[in-house]
Amino acid sequence: MDQQALVQRIDRLESIEAIRQLAGRYSLSLDMRDLDAHVNLFAPDIRVGRERVGRAHLKAWVDDTLRHQFSGTSHHLGQHIIEFADADHATGVVYSKNEHEAGAEWVIMQMLYWDDYERIDGQWYFRRRLPCYWYATDLNKPPIGDMKMRWPGREPYHGTFHDLFPSWKAFWAEMPGKAELPEVAAPAPLEGFLRQMRGDTPAPRIRVR
Repeated sequence: MDQQALVQRIDRLESIEAIRQLAGRYSLSLDMRDLDAHVNLFAPDIRVGRERVGRAHLKAWVDDTLRHQFSGTSHHLGQHIIEFADADHATGVVYSKNEHEAGAEWVIMQMLYWDDYERIDGQWYFRRRLPCYWYATDLNKPPIGDMKMRWPGREPYHGTFHDLFPSWKAFWAEMPGKAELPEVAAPAPLEGFLRQMRGDTPAPRIRVR
């Protein structure tokens, strides 16, 4: 292996670790309400809604959300898949199991984030975090059945946990009991696992909780 290839491989490993640290810092800073530390994990020109740009607008939005919806939160991270478009741009999927003190209820949640990451001046940042929820419900009320997003004081609604990946609907649309062996698609190319799973599925529209 030549020196340039070795440098590139080391850079890739360091980038993966930096991105994983980014996700961990997101959870810690959010749960501890250090909003300056939190918003500084995002690109300086981060978009906030359709019309606002910048960390100050993001801080104002996060502050309002945390003060009016939750007394306390805890975010527990699961698997983290990271793929690179080039040396300075990557995408990822992070599982998160969360707990929220919301008035008289203790709301538990299962979700995943679809992330876009960008390295700017040698530092990795979130370019975008797309939250996709499976369920949210009081700890003593299992989210069995339809409309699994069940926040206190709100009508239940559907989450978007499965909407990024067409395989969910395709699996349930297939009829069981076929006699022949199923076909197996070719393995995804390197750095293409997530892209192949997504196919042409558009990003879902996220309902603000």
